[in-house]
Amino acid sequence: MIQLEHISKRYIGHGGSVDALKDVSVHVEKGDIYGIIGFSGAGKSTLIRMVNRLETPDSGTVTVDGHRLAELSKAELRQTRRKIGMVFQQFNLLESKTVFQNVAIPLILEGADKEKIAARVEEVLHFVELEDKKDTFVSQLSGGQKQRVGIARALATEPTILLCDEATSALDPQTTESILQLLKRVNREMGVTILLITHQMKVIQRICNKVAVMEVGQIVEQGSVLEVFGHPQAEVTRRFVRTVINDQIPESILDLVHGELRHYRIERLKFIGASVKKPVISEICKTQDLEVNVLGATVQEMQDSVMCVFILQLFGPEEKILQAERLIDEAAVLRERVEV
Repeated sequence: MIQLEHISKRYIGHGGSVDALKDVSVHVEKGDIYGIIGFSGAGKSTLIRMVNRLETPDSGTVTVDGHRLAELSKAELRQTRRKIGMVFQQFNLLESKTVFQNVAIPLILEGADKEKIAARVEEVLHFVELEDKKDTFVSQLSGGQKQRVGIARALATEPTILLCDEATSALDPQTTESILQLLKRVNREMGVTILLITHQMKVIQRICNKVAVMEVGQIVEQGSVLEVFGHPQAEVTRRFVRTVINDQIPESILDLVHGELRHYRIERLKFIGASVKKPVISEICKTQDLEVNVLGATVQEMQDSVMCVFILQLFGPEEKILQAERLIDEAAVLRERVEV
């Protein structure tokens, strides 16, 4: 659906040059909710603006729905852009216009007749649950309502792709949750592929099925959300994951652990998807005759799956602990030995 191949982009200014993107490749398949996460300055906004050619790469190719954007005529590019909606962090609405007028703007620009405009605006306002606000001026709306208007406007032209540029960053947590649920409905019920950028790992956790992590203009890690959350490789990814899944041992617990005289090992276990149903900890206790102390545990939902993290302290002979490790590995549970 969206293919970004070896994209590079350099900006040159009075202070010198900045490499915003360096050989970045991302593939978004039809039906994905694909998240790109990174701190400010990572290159996320530049990357997403390549998809509708608001930015042009210095090198590399951008292909959308089978069309290479660089090869399209102006008329063909306009036609392609009609199938790409965009939702912005600061809403980008006309405050002095009504909700209806704001949502109608893209339809007016493409020359649709009044009856079609009225019908489509009514339809998308009903979808975002703002039909009762159609004659209200945007300046009178809350932040969450404004973002719903922004989403309705983006959906007005019946896009197949929706780009979201930090769409929830200006919202409080409760409103953020409602907007994320709305985006999931857009993806599920309208079949719209969503590419979003964010610096909030909670957003990735709640609605994305795939994620790419950016740092200083490069993709440092990408894959399914379960893979990346379950086994993050890059340090920046681990920092992001810890904002939603705290798998560290508290200092107060470490103090107690350090005072332990018996032989032990500490293991971090991650149960993902089907492995959640496996009674591995119970099996260890029964078959290996080990004493197990749970130092920490957490459960997180991700899309339609679950991740459970346990930090275990295993007491017993070394050979029994090694057998327990093999049992854990055979059960396809992610395991990491923790050195303290």
